[in-house]
Amino acid sequence: MRSLETQCVISGGGPAGLMTGYLLARQGVDVIVLEKHADFLRDFRGDTVHPSTLELFHELGLLDGLLTRPHQKIHQASVTISGQGFKVADFGQLSTHCKYIAMMPQSDFLDCLADAAHTYPNFRLLQLTKAEDLIVHEGKIVGVRASDKDGSFVIHADLTVGADGRDSTLRDASGLKVEDLGAPIDVFWMRLLRTPTKTIEPLAQVGSGGFLVQLNRSDYWQCALPFQKGAADVIRAEGLEAFRQRISAIAPELSTATLALTSWDQVKLLTVQVNRLTTWWRDGFLCIGDAAHAMSPVGGVGINLAIQDAVATARLLGPSLLTRTAGPKHLAQVQKRRAWPANMTQKAQVVAHKFILVPALNTKSPPNPPFAVKLLNRFSVLRGLPARAVGIGLRPEHWREPRRIDSTLGLT
Repeated sequence: MRSLETQCVISGGGPAGLMTGYLLARQGVDVIVLEKHADFLRDFRGDTVHPSTLELFHELGLLDGLLTRPHQKIHQASVTISGQGFKVADFGQLSTHCKYIAMMPQSDFLDCLADAAHTYPNFRLLQLTKAEDLIVHEGKIVGVRASDKDGSFVIHADLTVGADGRDSTLRDASGLKVEDLGAPIDVFWMRLLRTPTKTIEPLAQVGSGGFLVQLNRSDYWQCALPFQKGAADVIRAEGLEAFRQRISAIAPELSTATLALTSWDQVKLLTVQVNRLTTWWRDGFLCIGDAAHAMSPVGGVGINLAIQDAVATARLLGPSLLTRTAGPKHLAQVQKRRAWPANMTQKAQVVAHKFILVPALNTKSPPNPPFAVKLLNRFSVLRGLPARAVGIGLRPEHWREPRRIDSTLGLT
């Protein structure tokens, strides 16, 4: 059987996996990233690149290159409730270089990261390659069994990282315990034609028909329609006309745009999960990103938390990987650093589900704007608080170039 060797093998070529691979390779670590698809093109993956992530790209010297990719900027956030608009967040009040959220296709974001990583000869991205199982030797994870178009092979590594998402194959193989926090909603994603205007457009609308998220993608809206968990088949059975009417009841100005929905193939289902590992690691193995803590789409924070995990992982583990001394204490440091912000963000999402989304889905009459929303709309200085909570988050990570360690010569 074919066999490869590396210092770190990463399963998953998403934001967490590619950023970890790039930052480790930047430090001199030999890295292999496995991606089961041939490219990064996927519909309705996390496309909200927050100011915290843009700040990291600035620190890494990659921001200018990233911003040459197609994107839209959200400087302020507003919501429409029962036909009335309210300003709720102002990213211009942040102290970051980029005072906005960048709406960028995740494929472009990942292409930018992959291009940067490929400048290092110690970085390898194996596409159309799937990690299928862990290799265990005397209780320690020592690599993965993988497959590609030529069949099965093994990769031996000092560290294996599971960054393969909420349905992680390696997490399941590891036997690590998953705690399910529950999610009362699922989401339908779709594209609707957008007619540009000069006014501040809402990120979300709430009406008697429910809740609709609208993300500006230049010539179209990327829309998310939450609904009660498990009701997808019921909604489909009601037919597309009823589905179009459901959207129009929330956002009447989109009534004409909904006519373009002529097939359920245009409507993608996201089964929402909110769960987390109680322990993120085993000797020789670490989970990060959605594999460690699956997030709700509330706030669009998933990609950004995954990036934060990657930065902490590379910073805390890079030196020990170079000297081949990485052990359980180093893996525990990653969880100690990143579990608290992930857990607190999930708690906030659970609260949002309970007190905002579910009531909005169950209302049969035009809802009244909450007092907090009225307060944010009236006092502009307060809008910096939700901007920071969403755009920066808890315990943001930063990159300071570490001293280079040569595995044979020591510090340089």
